[in-house]
Amino acid sequence: MLHRLVLFVGLLLTLPAMAMSVALLNPGKADEAFWLSSARLMAQAANSLDIRFEVHYAERQHTRLLEIARKIIARPAGERPDYVVFSNDYATGPELLRLFDAAGIKTFMAYSGLSDPADRLAIGPPRTRFKGWLGSLEVHAEDAGYQTAKKLIETGRRVGAAGKDGKDGKLHLLALAGDRSTPSSHRRSAGMRRAIAEAPDAVLDQEVFAAWSKDKAAEQAGWLYQRYPDARLVWAGSDLMAFGAMQSWESRGGKAGKDAWFSAINTSNEAMDALKSGRLAALSGGHFIAGAWSLVMLYDYHHGRDFADEGLELDQSMFASFTPHLADRFLERYGDMHFERIDFKRYSKVLNPSLKRYDFNFEQLLR
Repeated sequence: MLHRLVLFVGLLLTLPAMAMSVALLNPGKADEAFWLSSARLMAQAANSLDIRFEVHYAERQHTRLLEIARKIIARPAGERPDYVVFSNDYATGPELLRLFDAAGIKTFMAYSGLSDPADRLAIGPPRTRFKGWLGSLEVHAEDAGYQTAKKLIETGRRVGAAGKDGKDGKLHLLALAGDRSTPSSHRRSAGMRRAIAEAPDAVLDQEVFAAWSKDKAAEQAGWLYQRYPDARLVWAGSDLMAFGAMQSWESRGGKAGKDAWFSAINTSNEAMDALKSGRLAALSGGHFIAGAWSLVMLYDYHHGRDFADEGLELDQSMFASFTPHLADRFLERYGDMHFERIDFKRYSKVLNPSLKRYDFNFEQLLR
């Protein structure tokens, strides 16, 4: 009997450890540069760390996120992922937490966490009311709004944008924000407003919500240009919205980077090219890496090294402020979303016991 028991234990020790599994509920579209690059980088992190990874796109339909969640929960127990990662886009986070926690599936929020006070009161901190909610890694989105607005204003001063047609000597700025319910949208706008508050020679004529859409941004920018003819600076909360505003300006006979100046957020190849050509005056990005960092944290948690010693709800600055030189470097290394050179093993505390704290800054990947 003892011999059989020893043999059985021996066989278990020779079997490969079953890989952990993670599902990403992606709120974006499968052809949307930011969310596609986020998913591909997570796939590379999963490949590095031997994680079984699956991604589901909601195509910007918040109800679809809940449908996907219910389908995952309806699977047989052995086919469910160990962990589900999602963003609180469109304020779907609380309902997703309720669904997965009731099903006994552990969860982690990436990109956007909880920010609404009512949600906070109802949900509480991670690992309390919802035991399976392990934590969150939120991007400090205010940085991107501040960086881009500050650089846009500096460009306006340098080129004399206040003197083009304006009579009050001020730099007039228009803003195209994302949506009304996503925390990162509000925080990017907050950063933009902080930069304007610090600039006594700049004024925000109006901020509108363009739903992250190029077409809607083009439409809204069109009537903003008519309403505020003195405005020559246009801040946008994403690259797509910036391109929509540019398209509208150029359809009126204007030239982006020559008689009006634009800023954007995100790291699409088109945005990098626009920065290098001067059509964009300011560009910040790199936060698409938040999902991949989340996998590193979950990998460590799964293997017995809890990230709780750094906090359960992390709010980290990940944005790089791109110059044409950094844009060249980004395109050379990661253009067309080629992330194969990044080995995420080096960022795991389990695999690198001497590592005491995580470094979530994107610029380290550009060195």
